[in-house]
Amino acid sequence: MSRRTLLVLAAVAAPLLAACTQNAGPAAEADTRSITISASDDACEVSAAEAPAGRVTFTVTNTGSQVNEFYLLGDDGARILGEVENIGPGVARQLVVTLPVGRYETACKPGMTGDGLRAGFTVTGSDGR
Repeated sequence: MSRRTLLVLAAVAAPLLAACTQNAGPAAEADTRSITISASDDACEVSAAEAPAGRVTFTVTNTGSQVNEFYLLGDDGARILGEVENIGPGVARQLVVTLPVGRYETACKPGMTGDGLRAGFTVTGSDGR
Protein backbone atom coordinates (compact mmCIF):
# COMPACT_ATOMS: atom_id res chain seq x y z
CA MET A 1 0.00 0.00 0.00
CA SER A 2 1.23 3.46 -0.76
CA ARG A 3 1.86 6.05 1.93
CA ARG A 4 -0.94 8.21 0.53
CA THR A 5 -3.43 5.31 0.81
CA LEU A 6 -2.40 4.71 4.44
CA LEU A 7 -2.89 8.39 5.28
CA VAL A 8 -6.36 8.39 3.71
CA LEU A 9 -7.33 5.23 5.63
CA ALA A 10 -6.04 6.73 8.88
CA ALA A 11 -7.99 9.94 8.29
CA VAL A 12 -11.20 7.97 7.67
CA ALA A 13 -10.70 5.53 10.58
CA ALA A 14 -9.88 8.12 13.27
CA PRO A 15 -13.39 9.63 13.57
CA LEU A 16 -14.97 6.18 13.46
CA LEU A 17 -12.78 4.90 16.27
CA ALA A 18 -13.40 8.04 18.33
CA ALA A 19 -17.16 7.44 18.05
CA CYS A 20 -16.71 4.09 19.82
CA THR A 21 -15.49 5.58 23.11
CA GLN A 22 -17.69 5.86 26.18
CA ASN A 23 -18.96 9.22 27.35
CA ALA A 24 -18.34 8.48 31.01
CA GLY A 25 -16.63 11.68 32.04
CA PRO A 26 -17.47 13.63 35.20
CA ALA A 27 -20.40 15.47 33.57
CA ALA A 28 -22.12 12.23 32.52
CA GLU A 29 -21.57 10.64 35.95
CA ALA A 30 -22.88 13.74 37.74
CA ASP A 31 -26.21 13.50 35.88
CA THR A 32 -27.01 9.99 37.05
CA ARG A 33 -28.22 9.17 40.56
CA SER A 34 -28.95 5.57 41.58
CA ILE A 35 -31.46 4.65 44.28
CA THR A 36 -32.32 1.03 45.08
CA ILE A 37 -35.65 -0.12 46.43
CA SER A 38 -36.33 -3.47 48.05
CA ALA A 39 -40.09 -4.01 47.77
CA SER A 40 -41.45 -6.89 49.83
CA ASP A 41 -44.94 -7.93 50.91
CA ASP A 42 -44.79 -5.66 53.97
CA ALA A 43 -41.92 -3.18 53.46
CA CYS A 44 -40.55 -0.65 50.99
CA GLU A 45 -36.87 -0.08 51.76
CA VAL A 46 -35.46 2.91 49.84
CA SER A 47 -31.65 3.15 49.91
CA ALA A 48 -31.63 6.95 50.30
CA ALA A 49 -34.15 9.58 51.36
CA GLU A 50 -32.65 12.21 49.04
CA ALA A 51 -30.72 12.73 45.83
CA PRO A 52 -29.27 15.71 43.96
CA ALA A 53 -31.42 17.22 41.21
CA GLY A 54 -31.09 15.71 37.74
CA ARG A 55 -31.50 12.25 36.29
CA VAL A 56 -32.39 9.71 38.98
CA THR A 57 -32.58 5.95 38.43
CA PHE A 58 -34.74 3.94 40.83
CA THR A 59 -33.99 0.20 40.65
CA VAL A 60 -36.89 -1.66 42.24
CA THR A 61 -36.41 -5.30 43.25
CA ASN A 62 -39.43 -7.30 44.38
CA THR A 63 -38.24 -9.45 47.28
CA GLY A 64 -41.78 -10.49 48.24
CA SER A 65 -44.20 -13.18 47.11
CA GLN A 66 -46.80 -10.88 45.52
CA VAL A 67 -46.70 -8.74 42.39
CA ASN A 68 -45.62 -5.22 43.41
CA GLU A 69 -45.65 -1.68 42.00
CA PHE A 70 -43.48 1.38 42.65
CA TYR A 71 -44.58 5.01 42.34
CA LEU A 72 -42.84 8.35 42.57
CA LEU A 73 -45.43 10.89 43.65
CA GLY A 74 -45.53 14.66 43.91
CA ASP A 75 -45.39 16.28 47.34
CA ASP A 76 -49.20 16.18 47.49
CA GLY A 77 -49.06 12.37 47.48
CA ALA A 78 -51.57 12.22 44.63
CA ARG A 79 -49.75 13.27 41.43
CA ILE A 80 -47.97 10.30 39.81
CA LEU A 81 -44.64 11.45 38.36
CA GLY A 82 -43.41 7.98 37.43
CA GLU A 83 -44.35 4.37 38.01
CA VAL A 84 -43.27 0.80 37.44
CA GLU A 85 -46.12 -1.71 37.49
CA ASN A 86 -46.40 -5.49 37.55
CA ILE A 87 -43.03 -6.27 39.18
CA GLY A 88 -43.18 -10.01 39.76
CA PRO A 89 -41.50 -11.77 42.69
CA GLY A 90 -37.74 -11.92 42.20
CA VAL A 91 -37.84 -9.37 39.35
CA ALA A 92 -36.00 -6.02 39.22
CA ARG A 93 -37.14 -3.08 37.07
CA GLN A 94 -35.99 0.51 36.65
CA LEU A 95 -37.68 3.87 36.69
CA VAL A 96 -35.57 6.72 35.27
CA VAL A 97 -36.78 10.28 35.82
CA THR A 98 -35.29 13.76 35.68
CA LEU A 99 -36.21 15.61 38.84
CA PRO A 100 -35.98 19.26 39.86
CA VAL A 101 -35.35 20.34 43.45
CA GLY A 102 -38.38 19.55 45.60
CA ARG A 103 -40.14 17.14 47.91
CA TYR A 104 -41.66 13.89 46.68
CA GLU A 105 -43.08 10.61 47.99
CA THR A 106 -42.14 7.04 47.13
CA ALA A 107 -44.71 4.26 47.35
CA CYS A 108 -44.55 0.49 46.96
CA LYS A 109 -47.86 -1.32 46.47
CA PRO A 110 -47.60 -5.01 47.36
CA GLY A 111 -50.43 -6.89 45.70
CA MET A 112 -51.04 -3.71 43.65
CA THR A 113 -53.71 -2.48 46.08
CA GLY A 114 -54.27 0.37 48.50
CA ASP A 115 -52.27 3.55 49.01
CA GLY A 116 -49.02 1.64 49.36
CA LEU A 117 -46.11 1.87 51.74
CA ARG A 118 -44.95 5.49 51.52
CA ALA A 119 -41.90 7.51 52.46
CA GLY A 120 -40.71 11.04 51.84
CA PHE A 121 -38.03 11.71 49.23
CA THR A 122 -36.18 15.00 48.76
CA VAL A 123 -34.32 16.26 45.70
CA THR A 124 -31.66 18.82 46.59
CA GLY A 125 -29.68 21.32 44.55
CA SER A 126 -26.07 20.62 43.64
CA ASP A 127 -24.99 22.46 46.83
CA GLY A 128 -27.08 20.14 49.06
CA ARG A 129 -30.00 22.55 49.61
